[in-house]
Amino acid sequence: MSTDPEKASADGFSEAERAAMKERAAELRAEGRQGAKKADGLEAVLDAIAKMEPADRALAERVHVAVTASAPELTPKTWYGMPAYANTDGKIVVAFKNSGKFNTRYSTLEFQDAARLDEGDIWPVSFALTTWNAAVERRVSELVRASIV
Repeated sequence: MSTDPEKASADGFSEAERAAMKERAAELRAEGRQGAKKADGLEAVLDAIAKMEPADRALAERVHVAVTASAPELTPKTWYGMPAYANTDGKIVVAFKNSGKFNTRYSTLEFQDAARLDEGDIWPVSFALTTWNAAVERRVSELVRASIV
């Protein structure tokens, strides 16, 4: 964890990021029933991420930031216990599948059929994630934006 509360490290959310997410959840609850549902989904995603092994948690936290920044209209929720993000129809668009949950050698970012990544007769819908850097963040953000167009 970074000693600077304003900066996140590769190990996870900074204290400022955690506080901002909790404040956002409180704001959503204040909006009423729909807002409370979104807040519960956000908290469920954050709880699922917190339970992951450190390497998976670091990736999941960065994915969460990238997805919510790239597509704020997607609603965080858990899907089979994994962090996921749904469209306005409640359909899962993208999910993070951590390696520890299934004892695989890498985590994946998986796009579901609600994602609009269609390109010809064949296109990728699952991407292995082994590390996080600026290039990975750009690519994830591009994919997420493309998936909701």
